[in-house]
Amino acid sequence: MTAVLELRNATRVFGSGHTEVDALVDASLVVDTGELIAVMGPSGSGKTTLLSLAGGLDYPTGGSVLVHGADLADLSMAELAKLRRHHVGYVFQQFNLIEGLTAAENVALPLELDGVARRPARAAARAALAAVELDGLEDRVPQDLSGGEQQRVAIARAIVGERSLLLADEPTGALDSLTGENVLRLLRRHCDGGGAGVLVTHDARFAAWANRIVFLRDGRIVDEAAGLDDPAALLPGSTP
Repeated sequence: MTAVLELRNATRVFGSGHTEVDALVDASLVVDTGELIAVMGPSGSGKTTLLSLAGGLDYPTGGSVLVHGADLADLSMAELAKLRRHHVGYVFQQFNLIEGLTAAENVALPLELDGVARRPARAAARAALAAVELDGLEDRVPQDLSGGEQQRVAIARAIVGERSLLLADEPTGALDSLTGENVLRLLRRHCDGGGAGVLVTHDARFAAWANRIVFLRDGRIVDEAAGLDDPAALLPGSTP
């Protein structure tokens, strides 16, 4: 397998002196093609910090972070922005959709900002929406979609352009159990199709959809466990 994401003794310290906080300490993690990794831990354990470093939204104060072998600290701001646009997709609990734009326009926006012409960008957006089973809803604005539908639009926006690495920060937190399972099914499908993903979650039911579960405490990776061999066993009516 090929490593999509590597954290090598990644450390992130905020503040200094008596206000210094070790948000992440010597975190080492490899996420290979085809893998979905779940990250769990109490509030303040460093989960969101790890995700921010993985996506190049923040820099480590020690160690290194590599995406497809490129050390993010060695990239210029322009190179880092290009890498994020082409290879990294984010899925947030709050959806972060633009209310005045349709589902297709929301999904196409990253491509259009990257210079892709409107017609091919919209075609790619519609294909991404079809992949998350939103055929026929492309022209609806977010306020006319359910919470689960909005989250699927957010996932479509994250995968459009064939981004290989998905970073999901509590993507099921605002959803009911069944809709949350559908979201996890989409993340799982992305990884099974040759992508990779990191999922931050508080819910062990959803973490079990991952290949591996990493546990954080006080900024340190303290344990790791295997997910279920058959995530479908978690669906209602099945016996794990």
